[in-house]
Amino acid sequence: MRIAFVATTTAHHDGDWYAERMQAVAERLAARGHDVTVCCVQWWGGDHPTFDSEGVTYRRVTAEPAPRAFVTKLPLVLNGVNPDIVHVVTDPHLAVPAAKAAAWLRRTPVVAEWWARPDDSTAPWRRRRAARSPARVLVPSRTIETVAREAGADADAIEILPDSVDVAGIRSAPVDPRADVVYARSLDDHANAEEFLLAMAELRDREWRAAVIGDGPARPDVERTARDLRIDDRIEFLGALDPAEQIPILKGAHVFVQTATWSPFATDLLRALACGCVGIVEYQADSAAHELVEEDPRGALVTSPQEIADEIAAAAEMEPWTVNEAYASYDHDAVLDQYVECYEHVIGDYGLF
Repeated sequence: MRIAFVATTTAHHDGDWYAERMQAVAERLAARGHDVTVCCVQWWGGDHPTFDSEGVTYRRVTAEPAPRAFVTKLPLVLNGVNPDIVHVVTDPHLAVPAAKAAAWLRRTPVVAEWWARPDDSTAPWRRRRAARSPARVLVPSRTIETVAREAGADADAIEILPDSVDVAGIRSAPVDPRADVVYARSLDDHANAEEFLLAMAELRDREWRAAVIGDGPARPDVERTARDLRIDDRIEFLGALDPAEQIPILKGAHVFVQTATWSPFATDLLRALACGCVGIVEYQADSAAHELVEEDPRGALVTSPQEIADEIAAAAEMEPWTVNEAYASYDHDAVLDQYVECYEHVIGDYGLF
């Protein structure tokens, strides 16, 4: 299958969660033998219009970020790719109807990955066009499904495709027992890690060791809060770790705490749950993390640091696990199957008209 992704921003430009998700899907599709091209703003050096990385071909639409020029040049670039399906991201939103117009001339269906952020200032009419243009609107969670519906997407056209983790790798990974409780996430403006630290401070009279995995602009403030609460000697700040480095620590931990105020899909939480951690999620309106623990008998949904502390204490009575097979359906291969099935159904349906 020839698949064209359309994105102004890729994971090679920055660490945006959506961009990293798109890159991972593209590389896994390529590893399966699909012909994958990403039409994007150039991120590689030199004047050549394409660049190959991890089996994926990146094709330049514009040399620099310029949304209007990107939309204008996109049809010609897509014509050169000649894909069976176009998978476009909604950033910028006008890229979706532009991709659909270009693909329509070639009788090629379009699906759109819905990118939703709490600070999105896109005009409502542009969101509506992006929501109504594609054959399918792909979202990572029910929380983002609601955002897409509010933007104008038809409920029947929305398909939830969650993020994934390496469940097979989790099963075979060693156990690193350095921490009892773990927080893991990019330490940005939405991290809200102070809530986690306040909860741990409530438990200062108990024996525990904690780890914070992640880096970012908020890290100095988070470390300062730990010092102010006088618990910094019991918390190890590990910085940014790749998933393979996180997994042994998560398998050795007993509890994972999620407090972020924004999360379209809580991948770090999912990884921890698959590693057998008891998941404790502080509910946030712009976070989908609660969806992963709502039906988990070992998980808990809370609303304050005190409740987090209470649930951590209660979790001490639960049996420690190093793998939770209830999350096997989130393995990379299983979720990639869902993407391929979605593409095949859209292509099949499109050929009927």
